[in-house]
Amino acid sequence: MILVTGATGTVGREVVRGLPAGPCVRVMSRDPAKAEGMFPRVRTVAGDYTDPPSLARALRGVHVAFLVTTRPDRDDDARFVSAARTAGVRRVVKLSAAAVLDDRADDLITGWQRANEELLRACGLQWTLLRPRAFMSNSLSWAAGIRSGRTVRALYGTSPNACVDPRDVAQVAVRALTEEGHAGRAYTLTGPQALTAVAQTRELGRLLDIPLRFEELTTDEARATLSGRCPPPVVEALLASAERQREGAKAQVEDTVRVVTGRPARSFRQWAQDHIEAFTSAPDETGTR
Repeated sequence: MILVTGATGTVGREVVRGLPAGPCVRVMSRDPAKAEGMFPRVRTVAGDYTDPPSLARALRGVHVAFLVTTRPDRDDDARFVSAARTAGVRRVVKLSAAAVLDDRADDLITGWQRANEELLRACGLQWTLLRPRAFMSNSLSWAAGIRSGRTVRALYGTSPNACVDPRDVAQVAVRALTEEGHAGRAYTLTGPQALTAVAQTRELGRLLDIPLRFEELTTDEARATLSGRCPPPVVEALLASAERQREGAKAQVEDTVRVVTGRPARSFRQWAQDHIEAFTSAPDETGTR
């Protein structure tokens, strides 16, 4: 039995889609109704990291688990790992971040991910770590500006990032969940080239066949934008991450996707072609397009 957490998120949903539908896959969600709507052929169970009995129910009979946590102010990883050990889970595949390898990265989010990795290594279970660079799908945050004013606004627009298609991260996760030989491995996952926000804007303009303008944000403007959706410590962590990107810390390209899956990592152009409708039509009231 394979358990997938974070199944309604960017990578988790692609992991579920990549696994064989049926009784051997289970999805854990705080909102089972939402997960059931997305994955009607997969069993969904209610589970919350802060609710030990729900974790025990979700993990019953599970041998391999995909672990996604998103709250740096919580001990969700520790709670899940403890419950997994009690339930007899054999291996945990953990979604981490490439920044953990950067000695200069000392922000809140990176420190939290490093601690989670250390916890998993020491827990006695088999483990596999996935360390993606930024997701190409982060550019979806530009969609409203492109639709309303043909403008992309971002911080440090000429700084390169070897961003990765979330589908490629998910495919590596599926391999780690379903195959032997991945225990004790840490996979750094990137796209095939490092791109700047200016270059991504240019690519989107070509695909949309419209002229797009890039507008550089100041640090204060970026802080104000982020503050609308993130608590202050997370905002400062994201700004520190952007500063490291400006210094070139995120430009290294790895061939891990091809090595693990046998297929080259997708380019930003491929990702954008598959999601171009998001930049041309607004979501409806249900959040779908």
